[in-house]
Amino acid sequence: MGIGTESGAAVSVEDGARGGAPGDAAVGRLLDAVRAGQARQVPKLLEPLDAAARKEALGRLKALRAEVRSWDWKRGQEAARIRRGLYVAGAGCHTGAAAATTWLAGSDMLGWDLKDATPVLAVLADRDPAWLADVAGRLAKRRNVAESAYELVHGLVMRSGCPVPATDGYVLGWTRKVTDKRLLERLRADPQTPVLVAHALSMGETPDRLTWSVGPEAPTHWPTALTALVAEGTLDRAGVVDLCASRLLRGGRARDLRFPLEVLRLLAPTGEELRERVPDWVGMAADAPSPVAGYAQEVLAGLAMEGALPAGALAEMTGAVLFRTEKKLVRAQLTLVGKVLARERGAAGELLPAVAEAFGHEDTGVQERALKLVGRYLSAVDAEVRAELAEAAGLLGPAHRRAAVEVFGDALAELDSGPYEEILPPVPGPEPVAPPAATVAELVEELVAKGLMEEPVAFERALDGLVRHAHRDRAAVAEAFPTGAWEMPHHFTHYPHGIHVVLASLLGLVQRSVIDAHRAEVPDRDSCSHEGLSGILDARLWEAAALVGTDELPFLLAAPTLHTGGIDPVVLVERLRAYRDAGVEPAPVDFAQALVRVLRADPSAGRAAGQAAALGTPAGLRLAAWLRDEDALGATVRFFPRGAKQFSGKWWLIDRTVVEFGERAVVREEFPPAFHWLGGAVRATPRRCYHWIGDRAQWASVLPADREVLAACLLPAMAHSVDGDQRGTTEPLTALAEAGGPVGRAVHLALAFGLGCLDSDDRLRAVDALLVLASRGELNARALGAELAWLVAEGSLKPNRLAEAVRTASATGAYGTVWAILEAMLPELLGAEKPVRGLGEVLAVAADCVERCGARGELAGLERVASARGSSQLVVQAGRLLNALRQGVDQPPTETT
Repeated sequence: MGIGTESGAAVSVEDGARGGAPGDAAVGRLLDAVRAGQARQVPKLLEPLDAAARKEALGRLKALRAEVRSWDWKRGQEAARIRRGLYVAGAGCHTGAAAATTWLAGSDMLGWDLKDATPVLAVLADRDPAWLADVAGRLAKRRNVAESAYELVHGLVMRSGCPVPATDGYVLGWTRKVTDKRLLERLRADPQTPVLVAHALSMGETPDRLTWSVGPEAPTHWPTALTALVAEGTLDRAGVVDLCASRLLRGGRARDLRFPLEVLRLLAPTGEELRERVPDWVGMAADAPSPVAGYAQEVLAGLAMEGALPAGALAEMTGAVLFRTEKKLVRAQLTLVGKVLARERGAAGELLPAVAEAFGHEDTGVQERALKLVGRYLSAVDAEVRAELAEAAGLLGPAHRRAAVEVFGDALAELDSGPYEEILPPVPGPEPVAPPAATVAELVEELVAKGLMEEPVAFERALDGLVRHAHRDRAAVAEAFPTGAWEMPHHFTHYPHGIHVVLASLLGLVQRSVIDAHRAEVPDRDSCSHEGLSGILDARLWEAAALVGTDELPFLLAAPTLHTGGIDPVVLVERLRAYRDAGVEPAPVDFAQALVRVLRADPSAGRAAGQAAALGTPAGLRLAAWLRDEDALGATVRFFPRGAKQFSGKWWLIDRTVVEFGERAVVREEFPPAFHWLGGAVRATPRRCYHWIGDRAQWASVLPADREVLAACLLPAMAHSVDGDQRGTTEPLTALAEAGGPVGRAVHLALAFGLGCLDSDDRLRAVDALLVLASRGELNARALGAELAWLVAEGSLKPNRLAEAVRTASATGAYGTVWAILEAMLPELLGAEKPVRGLGEVLAVAADCVERCGARGELAGLERVASARGSSQLVVQAGRLLNALRQGVDQPPTETT
């Protein structure tokens, strides 16, 4: 047994006999084992160390951890081995539960799954159960930690005897552990199962293993296993049904609702269980994703046909379902109401007003069915309800006006609302950017705000504010961010990023050699346009990092004056004047970005050019020449068709969109290397590109005065967004629509791809951009229609997505605008040798637009499709459109607002 020394270290008899510093020797052996990655030897080496020795060891372990953090990726395998030993040794040396938890939860320590927790549990074996329970609870609350270190947390729970920690992370780790061919057996034997199943059923994001697409007969099918446990009595049936219903009612992604829905279907709730939850089923039918809403509709339909669903509940359900966009659900609901009314005619007073909700449905076929249903049972309602239904008939499309008059007669309100007026959104005006932070305290708040890099205006204000305050009082800024209180990522000195690289440079946290190396980088000739856009931002940040806090950068010339990223020409002249008066030469990258951002088409540009030349400085003369250049930047776009030879093999890895930037000598000769691609320095060839995310929030503000060039840069990502599962690719479109410069093919192509995106939010942003361009008088509807035509014809755009987008646009009141687009698009598709699948939905939107705006004329290929045999949506809607174009809607001339 050890004896005390002056240093507090423990000295063994054996070490003392050798006459050395035995405590240090024991700690040294521990550190040697850790460095060798011998994690399993650590528990034995820790045994002879008392509290003081472990404290000494802990300090050295922390130093080793910091050392390993500083290594680059080339020593990754060595670092991983050492961290395994560090993990175990550090756990055994910490005495406080909070500190031990922090060590065990370290992100750098848990870059690997802790599949074997035996060594860690061994070094903690002598701890008090309450201490173990405390650590287990703290770890379980950390989602990623509890999942990757499930074996450790579970071991602590078992040894402490504490309650099972029902947290998301712990459940994720548990499901990974038990999901195999013996799933049912494992669940049956695990005492945690009732608690953790209850939590799994209530999680907002269902664990992956619970949603695996395997059949009910597969041994890893969780719903089948849970149903078996309910049948055995291991799980409480009422509790599971309640949990499933509650989770479905809360809503969420269809993927996360699949598990509780499958469990509920397999449990097959009894009539009593269904009747007890009628309000829940109604709520699901109203708001849940389609699969859940369909199930709820089935349940309520069954109750209704049994006479167990009150008319009021059916009316509430009907009004909600008819407001949905899924035609299958809407038609099924109208059928259900028709069956109920056929049996209970007296319920018409409650049900028909709900049916009238469908008068405003986007599908005219649904409108027609609802009108027929109301007409069939109109005689069963009183005068008050009849008047209410007649008023609701005003929502019907023009195609059903005659039928509505036949149903309601004199009770029908006057539907003719006068001349058709095209409704477009107000033209958005320029929004000035607020001045940068006035005080260091305000600057600190901006720099620590979350999502700063995702808000271009906020980012630019913060960057300019940082530069200005660092120039005025570098010490004050440094004092506001003490390096001890402001924790940097451990890998920062190797992989700095974002605005914080400028702040870190100011604080001396980035080596000068790193800054100089980044500033010297030259873009590759094969770089994609996304790398070019992000490269300009990177070059600005590294330049600022080099000059911040010096007299060479008093403020940013490139700070935007407008929310689009644009700079008022007169303001830029005044900034250059301030630089001249201070005897400062503009920083090359900052000035180049300012030139690219200055609004050359602004009415003040001519006057500003004269003022700039009068400054008598090289920078002033460059600005004057730039403002007078009517075609400073340019780009053209080419597309390789699908199936082209260039894309054989792994063609999906190569972008089929080729952007060629015009040769601009002034850009390649006078601008820094980061901008040379804008002058034609990159090769116009297909290339691999993986930049679907990243700095796209900042891309639009790089080129606010040249939206055609910006659109060309965005097209590769936009083209991929119609095929893959990318989200957010249309985020720059609103800024694109509000930017300066001409609108050409690239802008219209970007809109076309945006309207056909997979993600509905992406399509909605494209609709907004379309309407903004239309309100500004900058939309060429025929050009957009022509682009849409070939994209649909080659299969790049799916007609159903396009139909939804243009329907949304027209519903704002822009029926004439949408018709002008579709009028240019449809002839090529109508003349196709084989019918274009899904085109009927687009024709339905076109017919609705024509009926409402009163357009007339002929459309090539329409009559041939309309005269075809059959009753498909394509044929029906073609006939409807043909009739509307030839007969017209009796409307006065169009007016636009």
